[in-house]
Amino acid sequence: MIRILNRLLKSAHKKQTEGEVLLQENQDLQTQQFVGNLDQNRQAMKERFRNCSDVTYRPIQLQGQMKALLIYIDGMVDTVKLEENVLKPLLIEGLPQELNQLESFEEFIHNQAIATRQTKLTSFVWEAVQEVLNGHVAIFAAGENQVLLADLQGFEKRQITEPETESVVRGPREGFTESLRTNTSLLRRKVRSSRLKIESVTLGEVSRTDVALAYIEGIAQDSILEEVRKRVSRIQIDAVLDSEYIEEFIEDAPFSVFPTVQNTERPDVVLANLLEGKIAIIVDGSPFVLIVPMTFWSVIQAAEDYYEHFIYTTSIRWLRFILLCASFLLPSLYVASTTFHPQLIPTELLLSIAAAREGVPFPAVVEAILMEVMFEALREAGIRLPKPVGSAVSMVGALVIGESAVRAGIVSAPVVIVVAFTGIASFALPRYNLGLAFRVLRFPLLILGGTLGFYGIGLGLIALLIHLVNLRSFGVPYMSPVSPQIPGNLKDILIRAPRWAMVGRPTFFVGRDKKRIPEGQKPGPQRGKTK
Repeated sequence: MIRILNRLLKSAHKKQTEGEVLLQENQDLQTQQFVGNLDQNRQAMKERFRNCSDVTYRPIQLQGQMKALLIYIDGMVDTVKLEENVLKPLLIEGLPQELNQLESFEEFIHNQAIATRQTKLTSFVWEAVQEVLNGHVAIFAAGENQVLLADLQGFEKRQITEPETESVVRGPREGFTESLRTNTSLLRRKVRSSRLKIESVTLGEVSRTDVALAYIEGIAQDSILEEVRKRVSRIQIDAVLDSEYIEEFIEDAPFSVFPTVQNTERPDVVLANLLEGKIAIIVDGSPFVLIVPMTFWSVIQAAEDYYEHFIYTTSIRWLRFILLCASFLLPSLYVASTTFHPQLIPTELLLSIAAAREGVPFPAVVEAILMEVMFEALREAGIRLPKPVGSAVSMVGALVIGESAVRAGIVSAPVVIVVAFTGIASFALPRYNLGLAFRVLRFPLLILGGTLGFYGIGLGLIALLIHLVNLRSFGVPYMSPVSPQIPGNLKDILIRAPRWAMVGRPTFFVGRDKKRIPEGQKPGPQRGKTK
């Protein structure tokens, strides 16, 4: 026992020592500077890019007068711009006669030869390494202790296309891509105001991922904005490959199945939320933008609700809410009524269900669980399979397995109908992440309905409502403005009031600018005296 403890202590001490050495090396690197020797500077960069075959070292000599070195990453730099803006002016067109009048080679490049959108000088190795990794070209000159960093980014990126997860019949068809600057430009194109602020932060010790916080000054609440900054800045992780990596670090209730951070692929959805006082988190490399705070009612609101007439939108929202309740409660209500409360079912319907269940060896709750598991398996298989065969497999599989199960007497036809309608109802939710929450909760509620009947369902719903009422998203009540009730903010919940009637912004989110539009803009015939 003592030997084992000694080994553990030695191992822990060794890891701590290695960590201290690595930390010391990183600190030394951040303070390391270039010198006036070109070969030493080249060696310093090669040490940092050791075993990196995609890093290119391009030495050049300018008419026998001065040696220079270009360092860049192949695939991260626009080679056409590199040739036209750097190599051609220096090698083919030659140096101007005024070169001797300039103080340094860097000054000549910075002022005359490099026609790029951004250049800067640095003498720190760490900064040069990071900029090269970002797609810049580092230009060294003999006898100089500074390096010129030219912005010549040109890596491949996906074109702007229509979002696949949030398609609409009417409305903008633009969707976010994996490029951070492309995504921020999509926001700038729609809101051309200096009040739209975009703050940058870098996360990930290894990935060094750029993250942007977008908000509208005066509309976003200062306390919420400060809380977002605090939660994002305290994240310590080795790499951020998608916005979900950040979502798990900033959510209020990490063990709740309900999402407290909204995500979307649509720029118009992001801007609509920013105009309500919310804050967007944009991650480089991810087409999904996070929006905080989030409320429960935002999940039954689709982007198309604001591009159609308010009467039609209100009707659709009520239909979505009914389908949401059906997708969550229908299987458990069926099991509870057929098992414990058959007197609540009309006689003819009860006789039909009893005839269909004749010969089925399992109780109703087991039937429902088997069919729910089969349906979820088919849905998951349809998502993972290639698109040409995924939909066909899920549809044909459901039909064949359901029909075969009924013919074999394993399940009854009413259960197949209930589960199929439940699955169809769950597809009506605009937000996929909330649908996942109700898919998970459907099973415990089904078990409660199968063991305790309507009493079990009632207990489950009470526990669920207590959880939702106590849930918070960046300090904002999850069920607001219904609980706590704010009458002035109920115009965009289960109904969508006319745009001219929604004068104020949501109270919980907004800062100083509390009004959307001036009052008195209701349209109608102009009544007045005619000349």
